[in-house]
Amino acid sequence: MLRMIHLKKRFGENLAVDDLTLEIRRGEVFGLLGPNGAGKTTTVNMAVGLLEPDEGQVELTGLGPPGNPQVRKKIGVAPQALSIYEKLSGRENLLFFGKIEGLHGKELSRKVDRALDFVELTDRQKDLAKTYSGGMKRRLNLAIALVHNPPLLLLDEPTVGVDPQSRNSIFDKIDALKQEGRTIVYTTHYMEEAQRLCDRVGIIDHGKLLALDTVENLIKKYGGNSIVIAEMPEGEVRIETTDPMAELTKLQATGKLLRFR
Repeated sequence: MLRMIHLKKRFGENLAVDDLTLEIRRGEVFGLLGPNGAGKTTTVNMAVGLLEPDEGQVELTGLGPPGNPQVRKKIGVAPQALSIYEKLSGRENLLFFGKIEGLHGKELSRKVDRALDFVELTDRQKDLAKTYSGGMKRRLNLAIALVHNPPLLLLDEPTVGVDPQSRNSIFDKIDALKQEGRTIVYTTHYMEEAQRLCDRVGIIDHGKLLALDTVENLIKKYGGNSIVIAEMPEGEVRIETTDPMAELTKLQATGKLLRFR
């Protein structure tokens, strides 16, 4: 579906992507996993045609490079930096981006309705985006990527800054999109997200592809401990070390989430 061949991209002295080759299969959810600054967003921007690689090429199988406007219409992207206008309503945002994608009239209205319904924002469609919660803004960002009904979606850390309920809602939407047969590239720095969603995962760091396989096979090959995530009741999460937890190698509290391995 999507091929990236020997991609390189520099920003000054920084080699952000270093000889990266990936082939994304039709109908799969492919995870691009790596820490902040690993080159994930730069890779997504080259894959969608927003950045030109210094070396290498990107193509949709049988269609050509994403720089071609007709090929670009086959791609939807939800960037990590929200691509919404806060002084427009949710519906107005979708109408605006739908027109950019070449939609008009009844087709535009129908696809906007469908996208709003899919992300469960129909009842808030007339409200300004600035009044939305962080999770609702992320769902609107996803709806913008979906409004023109593309077969290929690139989702760049779509759960950044959202609460656990919104995070799970986004996971459910991605599951539904997979069932529809969409091809999805999903970037994250959380292994548990990749394990929850992805058919295959490429691990990237300093712009280099370090490993590529299913999560199950990667764990078998390289080891690793299980990760347990618990959602705690409202209020402050406290961590107290006790004897039963003495063997834990890592314990982290973030908001209401308690993550340990």
